[in-house]
Amino acid sequence: MTKVLVPLAQGCEELEAITITDLLVRAGISVTTAGLDDQPVKASRGATLIPDTTIDKVVDKIFDMIVLPGGLPGADYLRDDSRVQAILKNHAAKNCYIAAVCAAPKALAKAGLLDNKTATAYPGVLESLNLTSTKIKNSAIEIDGKIITSRGPGTAMDFALTLIEQLEGKNKRSVVEQQLVR
Repeated sequence: MTKVLVPLAQGCEELEAITITDLLVRAGISVTTAGLDDQPVKASRGATLIPDTTIDKVVDKIFDMIVLPGGLPGADYLRDDSRVQAILKNHAAKNCYIAAVCAAPKALAKAGLLDNKTATAYPGVLESLNLTSTKIKNSAIEIDGKIITSRGPGTAMDFALTLIEQLEGKNKRSVVEQQLVR
């Protein structure tokens, strides 16, 4: 079974976190949410999310994909967490998928995963980092090898469907999309 890790930081964007988790589970993918500590996560709009585990308990495990939801200050906490950075670098070195939406691509940038890549993010997030080797686009979703980025809450459903397609194929994406009555 395909396994995906979704780290959840305080102040994450709940629409992104829930949409990603929900759609991947609908596709039959095993999703593990991991908080940066053992507390419930208070998301950016006030929803309380209860992670499955903590990042400390999964830091040495290997997943098929790591997906970072955005939102502020959640994306900053993901960027600044040494364990998240280690997970990102370790999985990239193993040629696993790494995905981030909204402000979370800044965590990928800090890990060096956007070097010589094409990426997108919430308007202004990547531009403010002066990434000289990153081609920044205003598109809803960018796929560059095993790095997948997306713009923000409004792109969350298409982003999650794209993740399903990358992991499980176009047919599985189509099945999940039909269930959503889009």
